[in-house]
Amino acid sequence: MFLLLPFDSLVVNLLGISITVLFTLLLVFIIVPAIFGVSFGIRKVYMKTLLKIFQWATLRIERGAKEKNHPLYKPYVNGIIAKDPTSLEEEIKEIRRSGSGKALDAPEFELSDIFYFCRKGIETIMDDEVTKRFSAEELESWNLLSRTNYNFQYISLRLTVLWGLGVLIRYCFLLPLRIALAFTGISLLVTGTTVVGYLPNGRCKDFLSKHVHLMCYRICVRALTAIITYHDRENRPRNGGICVANHTSPIDVIILASDGYYAMVGQIHGGLMGVIQRAMVKACPHVWFERSEVKDRHLVARRLTEHVQDKSKLPILIFPEGTCINNTSVMMFKKGSFEIGATVYPVAIKYDPQFGDAFWNSSKYGMVTYLLRMMTSWAIVCSVWYLPPMTRQPEEDAVQFANRVKSAIARQGGLVDLLWDGGLKREKVKDAFKEEQQKLYSKMIVGSHEDRSRS
Repeated sequence: MFLLLPFDSLVVNLLGISITVLFTLLLVFIIVPAIFGVSFGIRKVYMKTLLKIFQWATLRIERGAKEKNHPLYKPYVNGIIAKDPTSLEEEIKEIRRSGSGKALDAPEFELSDIFYFCRKGIETIMDDEVTKRFSAEELESWNLLSRTNYNFQYISLRLTVLWGLGVLIRYCFLLPLRIALAFTGISLLVTGTTVVGYLPNGRCKDFLSKHVHLMCYRICVRALTAIITYHDRENRPRNGGICVANHTSPIDVIILASDGYYAMVGQIHGGLMGVIQRAMVKACPHVWFERSEVKDRHLVARRLTEHVQDKSKLPILIFPEGTCINNTSVMMFKKGSFEIGATVYPVAIKYDPQFGDAFWNSSKYGMVTYLLRMMTSWAIVCSVWYLPPMTRQPEEDAVQFANRVKSAIARQGGLVDLLWDGGLKREKVKDAFKEEQQKLYSKMIVGSHEDRSRS
């Protein structure tokens, strides 16, 4: 037996009291509100306070840069090259008109046509609108995170002290608190869904499963200090439909699932993720695929079709881009989920990078590193818009329907609508894209010759 000295006994008592107070505050202000889906408004006050600090820090940086004659870095939000939305034919007409004076009616190849392709190639090298979507968005203002703005080196002593204080708050207070909340949410999700899974199928099981999922996702949302604004909630996805959304981060799932009840679609994993998946599927009919099944498009389509045809089953949550984009644009939607014939419920998600960049650059950071960056950010702030349901028109094919849904999401979220495939993050441009440009030019030359021959 060890005898504690009076001082040691006092320290142990104070530590015990501190832990008790911490867990009490955690229970009262975070876990209980998450269960009932209410908020005390603490996160919004926290966000407004941070905004004032960021504004002051940015002004201080600009003033300090002027005093020291340092040029301030300003990101090119719209690119470094001004591009006019003109067609290949129009641009070559202009080149011929300003060069040789010949019109496009001339069927033969003109040497000056080369300048169009040279210029397009140089523009793409200098200001590629595709690959820059796979890197973090640069901020115009500083948010006291050194990884988000190039101007952070031009700071005064006062700002340095403020930045150091921010590091202490984020790593010594917020990070342990968030880890504790994430552990609590995941533990409750695994335990709760496992217990509910043993109940017989029926309304009671569905009710408990829904509220266990919502409670746990809301706790996980609070683990990121996520401040989410949901718009047009009357358009939330309904049973038998497919919810499609633009994809920025793995946390998109909990952002949406904390406000709705969805059936997830994905590949079966091992480790902790596998444990969570096996527990979840006991309480809710999620659609998991084996690794060998994922590439079988017909099998995937059949499983999804069977799910949506049962109107009693939950809406499926799908991210048709297939990869994470940096929340400045929406890239090509894979057509698979639009071939099924179900009602599609589009959702637009737009993050505010001032408080923390939610984009996951999977080619640069692993999942653990990414989650650490999320949990050491100030907060995750985003807006979610539920758009009216959309169905495939009789004259539309799956690709046209996918593009129409994508355009609606981009327009609502204020994102750039791109036709490029997000798979270019890891793959080279397909030869089909190069051949398409060659065909356009060939058709322009040959077509002009054929039209004149007919006349």
